[in-house]
Amino acid sequence: MAGYLISDTRKVTTHRFIEMKQKGEKISMLTSYDFTTAGIVDRAGIDGILIGDSASNVMVGNATTLPMTVDQMIYHARSVVNAVKRALVVCDMPFGSYQTGVHDGVANAIRIMKESGCDAVKMEGGVEILDTVKAILDAGIPVMAHLGLTPQSINKFGTYAVRAKEEKEAAKLFSDAQALSEAGCFAVTLEKVPASLAEQVTREISVPTIGIGAGNRCDGQILVIADMLGMTQGFSPRFLRRYADLNAVMTDAVGQYVTDVKSGDFPNEQESY
Repeated sequence: MAGYLISDTRKVTTHRFIEMKQKGEKISMLTSYDFTTAGIVDRAGIDGILIGDSASNVMVGNATTLPMTVDQMIYHARSVVNAVKRALVVCDMPFGSYQTGVHDGVANAIRIMKESGCDAVKMEGGVEILDTVKAILDAGIPVMAHLGLTPQSINKFGTYAVRAKEEKEAAKLFSDAQALSEAGCFAVTLEKVPASLAEQVTREISVPTIGIGAGNRCDGQILVIADMLGMTQGFSPRFLRRYADLNAVMTDAVGQYVTDVKSGDFPNEQESY
């Protein structure tokens, strides 16, 4: 389908994200990792696209997000940027690209922005990385924060279970969100935290919250596209709603192609020169 499925085709910016929160307009986000998929997602009217380091799982088949490199993230981000006309494009900074200190964080953020053409970067962590976040912001690069379940720290957590259920961790997440918002982050992703905590954070900070497994009181929502389209199997967390069953559709289509080739039905005379 040509053209956009929405009437407002203006480029979405970080400022627009904040305006949407102020107006009470929900923000829609999905991940994408390639040109073709990103073009479809953009034309369908999504507000933001995240090139997530979840590409490690979805595109490569790794068990965690940890193996992703800056070069790999730039490759995927460039592919997405080439397709997108409207959505805000955010690229994850992968594990190891900023945890080693301020200098490395700024240098890698600059590389990602220059070589991919994306609009912003996303970083996992709270006050522990605040100096690096501030330095990246000072370099003119918009930052989306990420709190709660932070997959780059999976070896520390040892589980993908809901985070911040206990009072101490909830209090830290709340103070982290306030600090990151006040530092200048344009949004805060909240992953797999109690809905009541996410609602409190959303109410108290001035920038939008983007939830994944954090209830419907966040300012926006994000899902991994392969999960919501039903391409993946065996991953069914409570927060995931499947909007299609592309696994079945694609399997049937490929199976029919195999049958037609082997039977000699494809290509027929009309499909030959």
